[in-house]
Amino acid sequence: MTLSKPIHGLLLAILPGLAIFALLSVWLTGSQAALLGTVVALVILWSNEAMPLGWVSLLPIVLFPLFGLTSTNEVAPHYAQSIIFLFIGGFMLAIAIEKTELHHRISQKMLAIFPATPKGMIFALAITSGGLSAFLSNTTTALLLMPLAMFLTDRRELQMRFALAIAFGASIGGILTPIGTPPNLILFGFFDQHLIPGISFAHWVLMVLPLVVPMFLVVGWVLGLGTVNETLKTDFKPKPLNSGQKKVLGLLAALVGILVLNAVITSVFGGTGFNEKGLLLGFGLILFLPPFSILDWQDTKKIPYEIIFLFGAGFAIASAFTSTGLADQMAWLLQHLTIFPTWGVIAIIAFLVTFSTVITSNTALIAMILPILLAVCEQSGLDSRLLMMVATICASYAFMLPISTPPNAIAMSSGAVSVKQMASYGLVFNLLGIGLVTLTANALWQFGL
Repeated sequence: MTLSKPIHGLLLAILPGLAIFALLSVWLTGSQAALLGTVVALVILWSNEAMPLGWVSLLPIVLFPLFGLTSTNEVAPHYAQSIIFLFIGGFMLAIAIEKTELHHRISQKMLAIFPATPKGMIFALAITSGGLSAFLSNTTTALLLMPLAMFLTDRRELQMRFALAIAFGASIGGILTPIGTPPNLILFGFFDQHLIPGISFAHWVLMVLPLVVPMFLVVGWVLGLGTVNETLKTDFKPKPLNSGQKKVLGLLAALVGILVLNAVITSVFGGTGFNEKGLLLGFGLILFLPPFSILDWQDTKKIPYEIIFLFGAGFAIASAFTSTGLADQMAWLLQHLTIFPTWGVIAIIAFLVTFSTVITSNTALIAMILPILLAVCEQSGLDSRLLMMVATICASYAFMLPISTPPNAIAMSSGAVSVKQMASYGLVFNLLGIGLVTLTANALWQFGL
């Protein structure tokens, strides 16, 4: 008799969690061991998909008080932090883009810019995927572009390269904006929690551009190696923008203009400027009003609330690491890192986080590591914002396996990519990412954060 998938998946999560609790109880306090055991179980449940993502993400509200880690009234507010409403506004804008099919027009325009050759299309797909993923869900972006990649050629080898360009481009583009990927939002929420000075939208983009642009160039170049110069079918018959698409595009242009102006004013004249969380939510709400009238309340059912619950779980885990003293305990164990120069510490953190994302949820990983890094920096005097940003960026460098990110899984589901091919290319880009993050952080970020 075989167990059903949910029961089997739950057992695969509970048993390692109990084992971690039993083993670590010898060295840690009961609450610290219980927290680590619980987090291990949550990470496994997030990975094996035995239960819905939203269901698993709500478990800290029940389990943390049950195990005496913190009270319900302390856990629940993490699911309504102000950063959550920035993301809700971003989701509304993304839904409007999808509803008006503006993303189809953007994709077609971008693909038309590049030569209709294998190398040209690899660059086109990677950059288009990255550009859309900076604002849309990377899952939506990959699902949109994958059929286009399969349409461009019937050759399996080229389809594999096109599929990987989309998946890897989505991961690279996600780091370009604060709302592009969940780890970025976890970082901004952590800044809010601990009253750490934040980073403006425009400043973030400027800081990561020196990292993102070389990644796109190298990914396109590597995936294009060995391809034959031929002409591909790229006639998508683009149509002029309709009224709804023009409205959404105009609203997006206004939002970007205000964000840039806000960053310039605050950097020149000081002060806090507009609150970007309220700004994004406000622009999302404008979509319901005349003369836009793009969204109605039924459209909000498309907001992925399970992702919002996932953020809440991440904030709750980070808070529990601090409140139980586990962050300080692990920081004490990591104190030997401080014997290295700053560039060495950055390289080690980049390496550890990048390869940890191969086997675990990058959201859960960043939620666990941020409080530890903060404690390490408080004990050693290192720049906490610098090291936390390095870890956050590297959490998005999950190129090696299908389970690492949804775009990787979508590339695999196309049937054109094998695990060996993804892992081979992914290893190269993981190492490249580590090198570029280390170089960028040492050359630019530690002077401009």
